[in-house]
Amino acid sequence: MNRFFFSLIASTAVSFGQSWEDYYQIESVPSPAGVDNQIGGMTALRDGRIATCFNSGEIQIFSPGTKTWSIFAQGLSLPLGVVEEEDGSLVTMQWAELTRLRDTDKDGIADHYETVCNDFGLTGNYHEFAYGPTRDSKGNFYVSLNAASNGAGIEDRIRGPWIDIGLDRESHLASRGGANWNKNKDAAGRMYSRVPYRGCVLKITPQGESSVFAYGFRSPDGIHMDSKDRLWITDNQGDWRGTSPLYHVTEGGFYGHPASLVWKKNWTRDPLKVPVEELEEMRTPAAGLFPQGELANSPTQPIDTIDPKIFGLPGGELLIGDMNQRHLIRFLPEEVDGTLQGTLIPFLASPDLGMGNHRFTFDKNGSLWIGKTHIKWAGDEGIKKITWKKKQPLLATGVSLLNDGFKISFNRPLKEAPKLKVSRHTYKYQKSYGSPKVDRKTVEVESAELSDGGKVLTITLPEIVERRLYTLELTGAADPEGRALMDKVLRYNVVKKRGNQDRKLTLPRLKS
Repeated sequence: MNRFFFSLIASTAVSFGQSWEDYYQIESVPSPAGVDNQIGGMTALRDGRIATCFNSGEIQIFSPGTKTWSIFAQGLSLPLGVVEEEDGSLVTMQWAELTRLRDTDKDGIADHYETVCNDFGLTGNYHEFAYGPTRDSKGNFYVSLNAASNGAGIEDRIRGPWIDIGLDRESHLASRGGANWNKNKDAAGRMYSRVPYRGCVLKITPQGESSVFAYGFRSPDGIHMDSKDRLWITDNQGDWRGTSPLYHVTEGGFYGHPASLVWKKNWTRDPLKVPVEELEEMRTPAAGLFPQGELANSPTQPIDTIDPKIFGLPGGELLIGDMNQRHLIRFLPEEVDGTLQGTLIPFLASPDLGMGNHRFTFDKNGSLWIGKTHIKWAGDEGIKKITWKKKQPLLATGVSLLNDGFKISFNRPLKEAPKLKVSRHTYKYQKSYGSPKVDRKTVEVESAELSDGGKVLTITLPEIVERRLYTLELTGAADPEGRALMDKVLRYNVVKKRGNQDRKLTLPRLKS
């Protein structure tokens, strides 16, 4: 699928003489010597330096002025996120705990390692990653925990209570012998949770008191609290995930993967034996959907956009990475009758950007720093720095759902209404791995009219159907000078239609 994006870039450059590199500078930043150059966490410090977690267990700090690195902490176990506290301490999520790192003697190196929270279980399963933290305005931390994978079993020693639901502990231990596991592993589930609180999001106070914030995740690598204290999480396609989703996560919610339901109070059932229809009634739908292999394969961290005068993108959006694709992704959120949903649009599609775009931070000058990883899957390693050249590309700046279509806003006028192709589809909610696109339909465009001097395009359709991902292709969209719309494919996920705030949402039965 990557060839599609290269051909799109090439055709845009030939037709209109432009590419993303005309608007953004993409630089490689040298990494320090002696590290595994995969990035698990990255944050711009208040003093302008960049703190970076490396997979080999170090946190090192880069000084842009001198272009030098210094060690802040080492001996960590796969740190997959980092934030700075008001006193200059750094808090990172290791494999086994949330850790606060302090430099008490002010020599630039952490000398005090404090366990903030380890109130979750470990079995030794290779897939039990732990992501975060992100923080809300009150200083609470949020971390997300992978479920375990039946691609392997567990170790003899575990941390936390074991729960015998689905497949007993002895059978999981026998998995290391091979034959028994291959025979019995389906009873565990493709991804399973047998120690606390795998597949959950935890809320942790600054003092380390933890509680389960939300359930229903598979591999939630991307976790971000935005400037409005809204929690966003990306998850990866797999079992119970027809395609990769972006969730707006609220306290107590269930987000579709049933493994972690075993940690709900008074829950006693095997999640794999709960009817799909009952799970469907419980789950909160995704705010955005990434078509697998087209827009994303394994989405990563979301981050807020910043002042448009500094980076060139509208404020109020999210930027999201992906492990497999050579582009970033913009998310334009919209609230419809109390539900957050919105539009995903490719951004900065470039072979110079590369794959493995994992962790992000904006520095004080407005440049975007990107840390890459692969962890032996698809991806890359190293650091990129993206700087806006103060030239404005033609962009869609807003997509609003109407009762009978969409209204798309642009940052510059269009010369004329583009050629439009509109389609919609969805995915099956099932325990099988992934889903094909189902209920695929080409949607008739009844009208497309420009207004506001060419800066607003209103598209009228025969109807809007809930729980469908609408793909809007705007071929030939360009400004009066012939500069093309940089990304012509917009994907709006309709969770709820306008005016339906009192009606319960249900997912129709689908045939593939």
